[in-house]
Amino acid sequence: MTIQWFPGHMLETENLLTKEISRVDAILEILDARLPMASSNPFVGKLCKHKFRLKVLNKADLADPEITPLWLEYFKNNQIPALSTCGTHPSQVLYALNDCVEKTIRNKARKLKIMVLGIPNTGKSTILNTLSGKKIAKTGNSPAITKHQQRTSLPNNIDIYDTPGILSPVIEPKEKAYLLAVSGAISDTAFDYTDIAFFAAAMLIKRYPYCLKERYPFLETIPDDPAVLIEHIGMKRGYLKKGGLVDFQKASETLIRELRAGKIGNISFETPREYENDIQLL
Repeated sequence: MTIQWFPGHMLETENLLTKEISRVDAILEILDARLPMASSNPFVGKLCKHKFRLKVLNKADLADPEITPLWLEYFKNNQIPALSTCGTHPSQVLYALNDCVEKTIRNKARKLKIMVLGIPNTGKSTILNTLSGKKIAKTGNSPAITKHQQRTSLPNNIDIYDTPGILSPVIEPKEKAYLLAVSGAISDTAFDYTDIAFFAAAMLIKRYPYCLKERYPFLETIPDDPAVLIEHIGMKRGYLKKGGLVDFQKASETLIRELRAGKIGNISFETPREYENDIQLL
C-alpha cells in the first residue's frame, strides 16, 4: 500500500519551515515512542543539520516499556540526543525542555527560540499545552489539528514555536505507511480500515498475543489468521449485518481505535533490531 496524503497546508508548512528554521536556536523533534523511525520525517533531518535537535519519544505511556529503552540506547550509540516522555506529564516534558536548553549554544542576552517539529499526531500540541500550563493549542486524536505556526512565550526567557505536522508526499515502503496509518498519523480518509486492521492484527498475533488474550478474554486461543481474529471481535461486539455476517468494517475500526488508545496494552510497532537488520514486521 502506498499512501499519498499531503494536504495543502503541509506544503505551506514545508516552505515556511525552510524559511523560519534559521531564526530558531534549537529543535524539539517529537516522535511517537511506539514507532520512532517510522514517525520521523527525513525532511526534518535535512532541515535541522546545523541546529541542536533533541528527539523526544512521546507517548511512551502507550509503548512497550521494554522496547523504548532499547530505542534510547540505539540513539545514544549513534550519538543522537534523545529521551522519552508522556506529553501530559509536566515533569517529563519540563525535563525534555531543560535538557534542550542546557545543550543549546546560544546568545544568552536574548530569548531562546525553540521550534517543535514532527509528523502529525505525535503529540506536539499536547506538549506545548503542558509546558504552558494551559490549553493554547488544539489537540486531538486525528492528524493535522494544528494548521499554522504558533508562538508561545514560556518562563526563563524562552519562546517556543508549535508547527503543523508534515509528512512526506509519498510514504514508502508500504510497511511504514501501514505503521503510520495504524498509529493515527495519517487521516482515516486516506486508507481502508479493514486493510490496516488486517496488518495490525497480524502484528499483534505475532508479537503481543498475551495482550490480545487479556483484552479479549472471550478468545479461547489466539487465532493465526488475522481475519479470524477480527471476525471474533465483530461477533462478540455484535457487529452483524443481515444474514448474521460480521461487519468487518466496524470490527476493524474497533480494533484500530482500541490499539491507538492503548486499550490492548503497551504496544511498540517497531524495534531497533528490525530497523538495523531491515527485518520485515510480518
